[in-house]
Amino acid sequence: MASGHTVLMRLVASAYSIAQKAGTIVRRVIAEGDLGIVEKTSPTDLQTKADRLAQMSICSSLARKFPKLTIIGEEDLPSEDVDQELIEDGQWEEILRKPCPAQYSAIKEEDLVVWVDPLDGTKEYTEGLLDNVTVLIGIAYEGKAIAGVINQPYYNYQAGPGAALGRTIWGVLGLGAFGFQLKEVPAGKHIITTTRSHSNKLVTDCVTAMNPDDVLRVGGAGNKIIQLIEGKASAYVFASPGCKKWDTCAPEVILHALGGKLTDVHGNALQYDKEVKHMNSAGVLASLRNHDYYASRVPESVKNALVP
Repeated sequence: MASGHTVLMRLVASAYSIAQKAGTIVRRVIAEGDLGIVEKTSPTDLQTKADRLAQMSICSSLARKFPKLTIIGEEDLPSEDVDQELIEDGQWEEILRKPCPAQYSAIKEEDLVVWVDPLDGTKEYTEGLLDNVTVLIGIAYEGKAIAGVINQPYYNYQAGPGAALGRTIWGVLGLGAFGFQLKEVPAGKHIITTTRSHSNKLVTDCVTAMNPDDVLRVGGAGNKIIQLIEGKASAYVFASPGCKKWDTCAPEVILHALGGKLTDVHGNALQYDKEVKHMNSAGVLASLRNHDYYASRVPESVKNALVP
């Protein structure tokens, strides 16, 4: 174990390697041809073999290295021995070379809560929309999302044979966000990214109220935040319950590290302490710039329907 490094930076360095391992598992399951799909609560709420194996890999790898962590994963899985081949023990050395922000240097392992979505965009994964898929590991302290890792298993998958597949984005508040090229939508342009498979009247009314130049309907909260930081969209609008803390924790960190903002539709910050309810019941509103503009356009009817 690397002494001299803070708990937080060791955890982020481990989460980076663990997320990469999970991305490899996600790709392997598709390559083997048996997705092992089961419905959880509805035909749009699916779980695959990749969700199950990736969560076992992430949670077990983290728990072995950081036994005092609180780890909350999306999938409700039975406790069982995990195959050694699912365990990732590595750390991303480049992260360990970065300075830990002073406000987090004395954090203890037991003070941290890790929110895990082993495969964000499961429905899209089953339909072959592979660029929608991410692996999310978010780290919270005192109820606030402070560090996060997003792996895109299929980044670059349409680039053709021989192209490097997959990438990992990471960030820590007070340090920055890394692993991608920041781009922004041209000033004055309002491009909204929203849900592909969980739309309803509230979502539609809220998106329309933004007076958008264009609307993108894609899967995965992680994918939508990546659209914001890569200049494909200017705001992520989801005026509905359905999104959970494991969907937003890691992506929120990346956005906040760049000066963006992620809140519920009332403008309230999301809370990530271990006792909090998992559902983001008042929806999600996120933007890299001009958050006040988007927040000001949320209709009162939508706010009244979505109680924090």
